[in-house]
Amino acid sequence: MSVDARKAGESLILIGSLVYASSKIWEGTNFHSPNFDSQQYNLWVLTELHCLVGATVLYVLWLSNSLISSKANPFTSLNADAAAPSMTSKRPSSPRIPETRDSNFKRNVPLLLRKRADFGFVWMSVPRNYRESSDDGILTGLLFGPLVSSALLYSSLTLPSSATPLSSWRIEAPRLLSNAKDSYSALEALVLSRYNLVDLSNLCSTILLLHVCASWWFESRYRVAAATLDSERKSVPRSAGKRLSYFVVFTLGITICMLGIKFALVYFSLGIWQHLNWFEITVASLFYQCTLYGVVRLAHRGFTLGELGIVSFGGTALFMEFLNVTAARIWPLTTPYIKTYRLPTPLLIFQTALIAGSFLTGFVLSPFLILSRHIGQRPVRRMRYPELKLRQRRLLALGFYVGSFVMTMGLIGMWTYWCLGKRNPWLWVIFYILEGRKGWSRPALLIYWIALGSLSVAGWNRQLARSRKFRAWNTAGENLIVPGSGGAFMGPPFVDGLVPQSSGNSSDTQNGSSVSGGSGSTMGLTFPNLSNLPNLPHLPNGVATDLLDAADKHVPTLRLNARRKFFHALTVIMFVPGVAFDPAFTHLSFSVAFALFTFAEYVRYFAIYPFGASIHLFMNEFLDQKDGGTAILSHFYLLTGCAGSLWLEGSSPLLLFTGILVLGVGDALASIIGKRVGVHRWSPTTTKTLEGSFAFTLSVVISAWILRLFGVTESFSTLRYTTVIGTSSILEALSDQNDNVTLPLFSFSLLALVGTS
Repeated sequence: MSVDARKAGESLILIGSLVYASSKIWEGTNFHSPNFDSQQYNLWVLTELHCLVGATVLYVLWLSNSLISSKANPFTSLNADAAAPSMTSKRPSSPRIPETRDSNFKRNVPLLLRKRADFGFVWMSVPRNYRESSDDGILTGLLFGPLVSSALLYSSLTLPSSATPLSSWRIEAPRLLSNAKDSYSALEALVLSRYNLVDLSNLCSTILLLHVCASWWFESRYRVAAATLDSERKSVPRSAGKRLSYFVVFTLGITICMLGIKFALVYFSLGIWQHLNWFEITVASLFYQCTLYGVVRLAHRGFTLGELGIVSFGGTALFMEFLNVTAARIWPLTTPYIKTYRLPTPLLIFQTALIAGSFLTGFVLSPFLILSRHIGQRPVRRMRYPELKLRQRRLLALGFYVGSFVMTMGLIGMWTYWCLGKRNPWLWVIFYILEGRKGWSRPALLIYWIALGSLSVAGWNRQLARSRKFRAWNTAGENLIVPGSGGAFMGPPFVDGLVPQSSGNSSDTQNGSSVSGGSGSTMGLTFPNLSNLPNLPHLPNGVATDLLDAADKHVPTLRLNARRKFFHALTVIMFVPGVAFDPAFTHLSFSVAFALFTFAEYVRYFAIYPFGASIHLFMNEFLDQKDGGTAILSHFYLLTGCAGSLWLEGSSPLLLFTGILVLGVGDALASIIGKRVGVHRWSPTTTKTLEGSFAFTLSVVISAWILRLFGVTESFSTLRYTTVIGTSSILEALSDQNDNVTLPLFSFSLLALVGTS
């Protein structure tokens, strides 16, 4: 298979899945309501989904035709030849660890992958803002949101009108609004909200498509000028202020355009976007575009365009839920129902407070974070008062910790208190934990999770610290990867005083010590948080080699892939008991873990004293070629992938295990089997093998059967389940997007559409 055939296969799977989703919605369901005509709504949902699919296909055809035409144009041909080196030489490469045969394979991949001229971009962004990949993943960004939304809508439409969603979850009943305007049941409100979600996903996909097309058009005006090699895209100014101003103007223009489309649809009595009001279109359009630009600028080289679209849509949906919950509390007499895409239970309120609140806290306390990173980045020799550096960092850390406590207990805590009906959120959580089965199940689960997590992190930290101790003498050993840097170093550059100096003079360092880099030259790096390194004796190479040989018995021998897959396996051991016995409590725990991960990333990236270096050095040992950005996102992806099936409130027990089985079992075994025994590759430009995909499918199906034999899940159709998992394994093999994000969502959506019974 060629690169184009691989991409075509991925495109066919995504487009076919969305067409299948629209047909399932149109087939007819068991849901009937006297308050609205679901069949009429389904007709317009079918129409807008097909319009999106048609626009996506037209974009692909237009782009292909433009690329073919450009070969005959000497100016665009010159531009393409000039842009190719720019994407390789100007754009910093993602760090890689030269320790596996797949790393050697990737270095030998033809340069065609890095010279693609069909990459799309968000307005006023450049290639160096995105993660290095073989394709931009535009179809993933355009179609994944509508696919998941359609699956959620179909799963709620197939429930009987008298059914009570999530009746087996031990949680409070969803809050209902009953007033003079309207009165809806919990299921009716959920169905109407998910119609709104489908409209919202189509709105966001339309905006993303307009961004990409406008960026292409604007760049085409600079084709002749772009023949020089001094910039990746001539249409994007170098000044950050100009880029921001152009983006603001374009964002306002797109928002006005969306309002104009809404006006035209209403004027001609068309039911597309009928579940979005004027306020929602305005707010969602502005927030989605700001999220696109903010994420691509802050998480530098952390996302492809497709991953950016998924993350931005998820953030927009959560923000709209926050607005609708707040509006229902402010205007309970005029609001017909609470427009949330999950049931409006305390679980949703706490998730909004924890996830949205963690990002809000970082935004409010950004001055402390930026100053902490700035001071940690500056070399001591360039500071006017170097003796005050540690004191300043301690004060900034104190300001961040105190500010986080005030935000949590103040603004975020008060909003949660208000939305819970003026109940103390802290006492609610305590009583909720103690109200488990027989009063001990939830505390036991909590202790189990904390013990497993602590032992795993402590064990790895001990082994990795021992590995670093002897690696300092090993000039040919594996170097540490610095997220966001152009290469590998023996230490992180901006974390907790680990500052690379321009010379090897040890007097420029804080501790008067230096460490040799991978090439044997002194880089002048300091490790104040690793107290054993400055005290190591400077031994001859022969003695150091002997010590390394003696220490090999105690240093971890697992390769990078095995180290990463260890945490995939850990998710199975940790989360299967929680999902099996108490999905509601596990839902809440996942939200707490996401918030803790967010604060840990603040501490790591912004060098917050005294934990910044420790967290960075630990995370640094598990990075691969997809972790080339300034932010380390692998653990977020893994957590979100496992939690997604719970957060989306799957309608059957088997659906709730989708993320855990796909990532914890399928993805891990596919990687290990594919690397060890895989021979037949899906494509000359990918490391994915047929053997790995087969192992993925077989392991997930066997795991699902084991859960069924233990009575944890319901009976299911093996043929249907195998077909869905097999399709997911093919998508995992063909796609270059982060599978920890795409695979759980895709598998969950198809299982919800196909049905497991």
